[in-house]
Amino acid sequence: MSGIEIQKVTAHIGARVSGVDISRPLDGETVAALREALNAHKALVFDDVNLDDATHQDFVRHFGDVTTAHPTVSSIAGTPNVLPVDSERGRAANHWHTDVTFVLNPPQATTLRSITLPPYGGETLIANAAAAYRQLPEPLRNLADTLWAEHTNDYDYAVPDEEIDERQAAQRAQFTSITYRTVHPVVRVHPLTGERGLFIGGFAQRIVGLSPGESRKILDLLQAYVTRPENILRHRWSENQLVVFDNRITQHYAVDNYDGLPRRLHRVTVAGDVPAGIEGKESYSIEGDASHYTPVAA
Repeated sequence: MSGIEIQKVTAHIGARVSGVDISRPLDGETVAALREALNAHKALVFDDVNLDDATHQDFVRHFGDVTTAHPTVSSIAGTPNVLPVDSERGRAANHWHTDVTFVLNPPQATTLRSITLPPYGGETLIANAAAAYRQLPEPLRNLADTLWAEHTNDYDYAVPDEEIDERQAAQRAQFTSITYRTVHPVVRVHPLTGERGLFIGGFAQRIVGLSPGESRKILDLLQAYVTRPENILRHRWSENQLVVFDNRITQHYAVDNYDGLPRRLHRVTVAGDVPAGIEGKESYSIEGDASHYTPVAA
């Protein structure tokens, strides 16, 4: 591990890692150093990774078990744990979200590897939800600490019907083929660091006990702190890169600014735990069985 280097990219989020070959098995000391770096910086960038789908998954397994590709969206043929994030499969995920929060135990970490890149655009934005929580005025923090939100994959994406083509309609039908509804704390305590972070994003649709309109006002207010420019890493992709981000305490957004040109990343996610709020109470499921995607640890 002697050669590993961690270089911050911004004050609040992101670090570039060098001096380690992640295409090879890693020793325990190196894995511990990478986990510590992920805890501190929330997102890590690796250049010139020389990975394929198999070695990509091998690297991810240093952090824990891998999930299958997605609860409803199909994987790469013959590779059940790898999700193609592909411009050819529909609209970019150009909304702020934390991956798969509509299930009981969302992934603890997400990894993305560049496969095909457009000549311009296509950046990924990653936001630090712990920094956002710290920046809340005390009255808002006190309110957020008490709130729970229902997350679902079945909601109105606010895309006008006339803008949805046949392919996009089919993609949405697949995404919502199983309805999931799960209630999570609005403020999640990170199980490794003890940090508090705003656990909301695009799948959070309603505050428990409030009307949809009231919920939207409060969620929008809290979300505005997450997406402050100071809290965001704007990652411009290069060939053969891998980005890892802590899905427990970040949100991300795929910028749709590349004119529909080919763009493809491969995603592998690390199985996570059931979120808990500041009093230790855990999330609970209302609808949808995701055990085929990621089992809940006993």
